Amino acid sequence: MKFAATAREVFDRAVEEYHKHDNIDHPAPEPFPQGTPEAIFFAKCWIDAVQWHLEDIIRDPQIDPVEALALKRRIDRSNQDRTDMVEEIDSYLRDRFAGVTPAPDATINTESPAWALDRLSILALKIWHMREQTERTDADAGHIGRCRMKLDVLLEQQKDLTEAIDTLLEDIEAGRKYMKVYRQMKMYNDPATNPVLYANRDGEKN
Repeated sequence: MKFAATAREVFDRAVEEYHKHDNIDHPAPEPFPQGTPEAIFFAKCWIDAVQWHLEDIIRDPQIDPVEALALKRRIDRSNQDRTDMVEEIDSYLRDRFAGVTPAPDATINTESPAWALDRLSILALKIWHMREQTERTDADAGHIGRCRMKLDVLLEQQKDLTEAIDTLLEDIEAGRKYMKVYRQMKMYNDPATNPVLYANRDGEKN
């Protein structure tokens, strides 16, 4: 099976597994051998599933402000973990294609394969939750109909994106495209580059 098609199956499995428990604190299973692409896909999508539900919870208008701040910090950590895993997938692919010599007219894609796979993971979550909306018994027919149309679009998007990623990987393998791994270099999590953090640190020293 092609790489993106495999990733899509693993993402779907991770989303289904998460919703068996539907608990943001449930430990992530490890159904695949460590170090394999499938293991990384599953762990990455599990992070996405937890964060999806954290984003739901934090939007509760009645949420306690202290709890909201704790959730915001947890979402920030989750975003960093998500970014790290995307870069891990890109590094794996860069090593996989290290022996390929790009053609003289080879071009680079607008995004790396792993960031496209990140969108595929989020799509798996969107599809699960939109399908859930189509199965509600407490919503009116108009809501159900609108959600069914959205679900059809999401499923088409999932198919198209899967095929596009696999085509991109085939082009990289054939030398028609080449890839680079650009680190996100997020500054707000780094105490050396976030002015609020390093100002506080320097203040503590004085």
